[in-house]
Amino acid sequence: MLAYDKMYINGEWTEGTSTKTMENRCPMNNELIYTYRAAGKEDVDRAYAAAKAAQPLWAAVSPGEKAAMLEKLAKAIEDMSEEVAEVLITEGGSTAPKVGFEISTCINICKQAMAFPYMMRGQTAPSDIPGKHNFTFKSPKGVIGVIAPWNVPLVLAMRSVVPAVATGNTVVLKPASDTPATAFLIGKFFEKAGFPKGVYNAIAGKGSEIGDYFVEHEVPSLISFTGSTEVGKRIGSTAGNMIKDVSLELGGNNVMLVLKNADLLKAAKAAIFGTFFNQGQVCMALNRIIIEEPVYDEFAKIFIEAVKQVKVGDPHDPEVFIGPIISPDQVRSIEGFVDATIKAGATVALEGRTEGNYIYPWVFTDCTNDMPACCNEVFGPVICLIKAKDEEEGIRIANDTEYGLSGSVFTEDLYHGIEVAKRIEAGMTHVNDQSINDEPHIMFGGEKMSGVGRFNYQWVVEKFTTEKWISVQTNDRF
Repeated sequence: MLAYDKMYINGEWTEGTSTKTMENRCPMNNELIYTYRAAGKEDVDRAYAAAKAAQPLWAAVSPGEKAAMLEKLAKAIEDMSEEVAEVLITEGGSTAPKVGFEISTCINICKQAMAFPYMMRGQTAPSDIPGKHNFTFKSPKGVIGVIAPWNVPLVLAMRSVVPAVATGNTVVLKPASDTPATAFLIGKFFEKAGFPKGVYNAIAGKGSEIGDYFVEHEVPSLISFTGSTEVGKRIGSTAGNMIKDVSLELGGNNVMLVLKNADLLKAAKAAIFGTFFNQGQVCMALNRIIIEEPVYDEFAKIFIEAVKQVKVGDPHDPEVFIGPIISPDQVRSIEGFVDATIKAGATVALEGRTEGNYIYPWVFTDCTNDMPACCNEVFGPVICLIKAKDEEEGIRIANDTEYGLSGSVFTEDLYHGIEVAKRIEAGMTHVNDQSINDEPHIMFGGEKMSGVGRFNYQWVVEKFTTEKWISVQTNDRF
């Protein structure tokens, strides 16, 4: 993998100004990929200044020209797909299915966003005042600061970056410390597509050094953050004190509810994907499967046998579905949840094991909703099966969490499935599918502690723009 060790500011590749250096390590073996000088506050200032200077000129570019640039951006991702795959595998431990998902989704994000410049529509409205004409104009927010996570670093950065740019904003992106190369890879996309300098900027630095400063800075009008609820609370509080807008996509404790009339084999297959995709390191991943009592034992048997067939190993192997955990710290966190859940009385139905950064699947049965792996976001290949005496209890258990991101319901009665899905307190619930779904033209977002705001299509256009009322008085009022 290439060493992506330079910041991307105002169309130029430059070394960070911090006195500290940072490491990018491979999660497969913890080997050092490269070191780089971290961004300091001076880099934050320069990046935001470049974005601020470029924004009025970029906003004035015609919708057709913006759409053409976004088409070139999609083509750049496609042309660089091999390089993208290498980065996602080497610094993020992505398996083949996840690599394919990230690349195709990012291309689709760009293509969908080609319509956004034409969605900057205002409106007229009548007035009760004689001779007054009312107009509402939609305009960009200005400069948007984006903070991306390490788990799906390309998609979860691009789903903010691309809509922001498409609606006439400019962007500064700060990636997670575990996956810095992705942010600079995006810089290469923008460079290859020929975007004006300053439209996209990327800096990578220590959160302890520039994290708060990035949010507190006077330039950005909105901070778009994807990550943990704990950090999201801090960002929301900081931004709120400055009356600054936020878009927060945070943690989840997602559930699959298996009703007694469900197709159990289909539910089990879906649950495997929803639980173990990207090693469970997905905000939408399943933490809990709640099964009605009459089919609990049968479902558990089918599911456990299917999990045993899931291959764990080197993500370069196309047959592998579970690759490495991102870091030793995250491994220890997952092991902590496993140990605590065993001590709480859960039955180990399938015992996993740890080999370096690789964790083999853990399946717990006889779980209750207050056990550590049930009531927390584990972010690893661990799943808890909970028995519900009936549908009502299942819904109650599903909603007994501070989170509300995604979920699913399995039943052969599709209309009833929709009615049950409405009662799940989550921003997204899928009938006869697992919890990990994201389509660029459909709303994405959570409830409760899982976030504020909505991504994708008209929802993100509304979030990343503002409206202004202008009236024209055609005769004297006074």
